[in-house]
Amino acid sequence: MGEVAALRQLVGQVQELWDLYGANAHPPLPRWYLLDFEHGSIKDDYCGGRTGYNSELLKIMETNQSPPRKRPRRDRNREKAPCSNATEVMQQEIWKEFPEDLFETVIARLPVAAIFRFRTVCRKWSSLLGSDSFSRQYSEAPHGLPWFYTITHENANNNVAMYDPSSKKWHHPSVPLAPTKIVIPVASVGGLVCLLDLSHRNFYICNPLMQSLKEIPPRSVQGWSRVAVGMVFNGRNSNDGYKVMWLGNDGTYEVYDSTKNTWSCPGVFPPSIKLPLALNFRSQPVAVGSTLYFMCAEPDGVLSYDVSNGVWGQFSIPLPLHLTDHTLAEFQGKVMLVGLLCKNAATCVCIWELQKMTLLWKEVDRMPNIWCLEFYGKHMKMTCLGNSGLLMLSLKAKRMNRLVTYNLFKREWQKVPDCMLPCSRKKQWIACGTAFDPCPSALA
Repeated sequence: MGEVAALRQLVGQVQELWDLYGANAHPPLPRWYLLDFEHGSIKDDYCGGRTGYNSELLKIMETNQSPPRKRPRRDRNREKAPCSNATEVMQQEIWKEFPEDLFETVIARLPVAAIFRFRTVCRKWSSLLGSDSFSRQYSEAPHGLPWFYTITHENANNNVAMYDPSSKKWHHPSVPLAPTKIVIPVASVGGLVCLLDLSHRNFYICNPLMQSLKEIPPRSVQGWSRVAVGMVFNGRNSNDGYKVMWLGNDGTYEVYDSTKNTWSCPGVFPPSIKLPLALNFRSQPVAVGSTLYFMCAEPDGVLSYDVSNGVWGQFSIPLPLHLTDHTLAEFQGKVMLVGLLCKNAATCVCIWELQKMTLLWKEVDRMPNIWCLEFYGKHMKMTCLGNSGLLMLSLKAKRMNRLVTYNLFKREWQKVPDCMLPCSRKKQWIACGTAFDPCPSALA
């Protein structure tokens, strides 16, 4: 009992001191008595004087409030609404004064898919893509990988398929041509593709991305299947115009100039070059600057023609041993060679580079051996669908058709997904094709 009395006396003294010195600064706090049943004593404390869960419990009891809980997001958004509205108004004022040339600079560096979403915003933004200033901005901006414009064997009424290697997706656009026309891609430059109508002997220049088409004056050539066709720019891009050239085995050739919309035969075929030329029509001509390179046989080598000054050149270059299907390619101004090496029952795809000093082919890469095992014992045929920077190779055998790409810059091989129509599971076989740079501003 003495201990209890002493405790009560101490508590009374503390109460008197609090009333004397602390009453003016803070309102008196209610006093709580905590019973210690284990030791048979009473504990006297003030709200906020203890730590831990007891102080939290006393705070709740003191204010007689329920525990705090999370407010709904709707209520929090209502409190922020005036601030967000003010921000939207401010953003509208900022974008209203945004310079249009900066719009073009930014848009020219977007991916192709983002550019087409940009067109759907309004008519003003859609027309912006057709301006000359945007064409210059797009031509100066760095871009990704080229696309591939291909023709499939099936579905003759709409047998065009375009492949985007960045997204690894196939697209099936509609071509504004009569379904009775037999049209194949024969050349390309930048964002333009040259199409040849075998039935009516007409040439068309199209931008596959924009689905625009232009027919150029027809020519009276008897056998278009025995003609090699190439394209070059007059300047840096399509705004400066372009030239289309066709060359036959007998040495006849013509050059079309888009700025004049006429065909011409500049100069005379040099007599030092032996005729017939024996051109390799499975190999598309490649362009390095204003010079076109054609693959020849008998003798093996390369025939060149500078479209800007009309100068011809012929180079006798022996082919590697055991080479079957082969085609020319171009990479950073260098002439490359792609072909199938077949020895005994083994088949492999190899890449060579033309050495300017020795005029010999030097092997620089080949397909991984584990991929080549699939071709073992099969009679393979190869077609190169794109020959600049990024190659697409169609490797065919009986009941087999494989599509692969080879990046000349990264020296990387990749398999291409099967080409199928959106509402069909039937695989489309690729017949022919060419590569082009997806450019919305390229004008035919």
